[in-house]
Amino acid sequence: MNLIEERVAAARLGQNPYVMTRLPSGWVVIGDVQPLPGYCLLLSDPVVPSLNDLPPPARAQFMQDMALIGDALLAVTECFRVNYEIWGNAEPALHAHIMPRYLHEPDGKRQRPACMGYSWADAPKSIDPAQMQIVQRLRDYLAVSGASIAASA
Repeated sequence: MNLIEERVAAARLGQNPYVMTRLPSGWVVIGDVQPLPGYCLLLSDPVVPSLNDLPPPARAQFMQDMALIGDALLAVTECFRVNYEIWGNAEPALHAHIMPRYLHEPDGKRQRPACMGYSWADAPKSIDPAQMQIVQRLRDYLAVSGASIAASA
């Protein structure tokens, strides 16, 4: 079992401390570390190897949920854009890294993928009190926005 499968299994049991909320396509989790404040992930549930392993409606839902998380980051943080990354090379299960980007980042870092510009080993942990404030605000935004999207579907 890979890390994504383990995290989804724990989320289903209510035992994943990083979970912010459940969306139709999967679990929204705060990143274990925060190279940039608000970094989060969407873990597909059901767990599949890649986006291409989902049927077209589920693919569309995953992408819609990714964008909703981006909307939340734009509303809650002072980021100017959001990067979306789906790699799956190290953990071969569908998950998206959703990274807020800030104007105050140095040019050499802002213009590169965050995983290449920042030291993840030195990044603050997501359990830091300042990060928990962002987590709660993201939860609140997603609860309201996710419910309104579900009601309109």
